Amino acid sequence: MRKINFTKMHGCGNDYVYVNCFDGGNLANVSQAELSEIAVKISDRHFGIGSDGMILIEPAKNPQADAFMNMFNSDGSRGKMCGNGIRCVAKYIYDHGIIPSSRKNTIIETPAGLRKIALEIHGGKVTAASVSMGVAKIDSDLPEKICVDNMNLEFVGVNVGNPHAVYFLEDNAILGNLRELDLLRLGKYFENHVRFPERVNSEFVEKLPGEKTELNFRVWERGSGETLACGTGATAAAFAAVKLGIFPRNHDVTIHLLGGDLRINILDDDECVMTGEAVEVFDGEIML
Repeated sequence: MRKINFTKMHGCGNDYVYVNCFDGGNLANVSQAELSEIAVKISDRHFGIGSDGMILIEPAKNPQADAFMNMFNSDGSRGKMCGNGIRCVAKYIYDHGIIPSSRKNTIIETPAGLRKIALEIHGGKVTAASVSMGVAKIDSDLPEKICVDNMNLEFVGVNVGNPHAVYFLEDNAILGNLRELDLLRLGKYFENHVRFPERVNSEFVEKLPGEKTELNFRVWERGSGETLACGTGATAAAFAAVKLGIFPRNHDVTIHLLGGDLRINILDDDECVMTGEAVEVFDGEIML
């Protein structure tokens, strides 16, 4: 048996179990295969702690960074980047004294590269953060046609350090409206489509009427299923909307996720900046 000390945190309901590995602890020198098994057990919402996955907060390998984010989805697969997760990593290392309290920013290393984060601090704690998500890239036709579960659809492929397929429901009327979309049944077909050999995160969005730069949003994450929020997915949706000429650059796009709102700004050089909350829920320990 192994005792694991953890902190449960979330950004817009996208919740992970965070483990501080700066002091070694019981997950030091554990193989990636065993960590995957631990992530599956911890993430189970009936027999574990319950989460969208597990994130280890480790010493950075790159000297420019303050910490390394080692992320596992709830099915045990590794993730390269998580926009909601990285805000919580930044909150943790500030709130728990891993970086000095005089700092108002940090750099987190991820398998997708370094990410700069500006901290919003109230009462000595980080409450929200703005993340430089890197330069997004289109990796599909604009848009590209696809057949999923015998439905002829079109999507915009976006890479934000991980792969996304964005479906605008206005252009995919066969899917119906966002609220009634049966992701529980359909999600696996989108995630595992032959077009995406490494599987894909799938976003389904509706533009709000009028001149508002706002999108309603649902997501099916590879390795986790439908989640309340996905930071990289929200970034991909805003980026796709800008590329299609739906929204202008250098303007906040508000994404209404099931778990809350995120603000995304797409800059002139395709750099994407995401702003949202970071919330610590509780600390605990689990025996596995």
